[in-house]
Amino acid sequence: MASMSAYYTSSSAAGPRKPLGKSSPLANSFSLIEYDRDLRFLIMDCPTNNTIALYLKEFARLNVTDVVRVCEPTYLRERLETHGVRVHDLPFKDGDVPPSTVLKQWLELVNERLCDAVSESAAQPVPKTIAVHCVAGLGRAPVLVAVALIEKGMDPLDSIEHVRHKRRGAFNNRQITYLADQYKRTAASKHAKIRASPLNSTASPHASASPAGSGTAVPAIAPKSFFRKMFENKMVTGGV
Repeated sequence: MASMSAYYTSSSAAGPRKPLGKSSPLANSFSLIEYDRDLRFLIMDCPTNNTIALYLKEFARLNVTDVVRVCEPTYLRERLETHGVRVHDLPFKDGDVPPSTVLKQWLELVNERLCDAVSESAAQPVPKTIAVHCVAGLGRAPVLVAVALIEKGMDPLDSIEHVRHKRRGAFNNRQITYLADQYKRTAASKHAKIRASPLNSTASPHASASPAGSGTAVPAIAPKSFFRKMFENKMVTGGV
């Protein structure tokens, strides 16, 4: 694998993240990532017992059904569960990549909520949302969301860029290498049909037509981004 050092970007140099909404005191802490027309992810920083009430108000507005925390607990899970929000503890080391046990539980949760969301979509105007956080929401939490996007069918480099577009400064160098070169989609997802969604809608100007009779939307092929061009150039030249 060629060196990717030339196109890694420093988290410390990242600008402010785009606000979720002007009315929320947590606007700069939240990043919504669309997954499917019936399901989305919310990357956020870590709540505390003193701030959890603010988060609960936003969770109700965004239809958050689950909170996945990948860091040590900083608030009582009962504070969320009494409001109907399930809490899942999937901790792993700060700055690291998720172990297989965490990946398995994470993808099982995503698949389960997607099935629930599809069956309830007619009666639920707001998509179900899975919130996930580490401490600052810049490393471990974005990695899990990127993994879910890759499993959905998104190219690994596109998943990195997509999450970073929504959450500036996401991922460290090791996590980028893991997503771009080391993570492999599961066998089940490789053979799964990809439904039309905001990420792969046939309404996109770059979308391809579905094969006749397949009933499956072909993921859109977007023009090559600056990030991707740099990656492919380094692969050809052998890196630095």
